[in-house]
Amino acid sequence: MPRWMVWTTDQGWACSQCEWRCALPSLLTDEEAKSAFDRLAAAKFRDHYCPDFPKPSGSDAAGEFTNRVRKHISHGYKPKDAVQIVLDEIQLEHQHNPGIMKQARADAEEFLRRLRQEFS
Repeated sequence: MPRWMVWTTDQGWACSQCEWRCALPSLLTDEEAKSAFDRLAAAKFRDHYCPDFPKPSGSDAAGEFTNRVRKHISHGYKPKDAVQIVLDEIQLEHQHNPGIMKQARADAEEFLRRLRQEFS
């Protein structure tokens, strides 16, 4: 299956098929430095071996979804809006993998169900 680099707003560059990440350095503001970081990340991406960075199991993926939603909520978004933002992010990150999007929608429904149950 082909792989590609995806941008994650909180972690920098990542692989579409595994847990490989190229962490975003702090205080990266200069355009020339950003360009150098992108070139370095692309080189590291080409050299990585996906089986060395396995994907999390389904339950870990649900936890990752929840953590992403909570991050947006902590920045002031309403839960329903935060869930939609995370779904949009996942759609952009995994546009060539409908299975991941299906799982994300299920995670979103479960998150909102638990939230309604907790506050009812």
